[in-house]
Amino acid sequence: MNTTEVKGNWNEQKGKLKQKFAELTDNDLLFEEGKKDEMLGKLQIKLGKTKEELHKIMSAH
Repeated sequence: MNTTEVKGNWNEQKGKLKQKFAELTDNDLLFEEGKKDEMLGKLQIKLGKTKEELHKIMSAH
């Protein structure tokens, strides 16, 4: 998967997360190359969710 595909997919994921969790800001969901795990860690802390719960939320249709 190339960077363009990841960013496109991330835009969809970001939308899902913002719909489900109104307290999230664009800054919380800022995607930086190589820092996905760091961002997910911040989301885990802010939302009180596990990494598995976040992946489940993002993969739900």
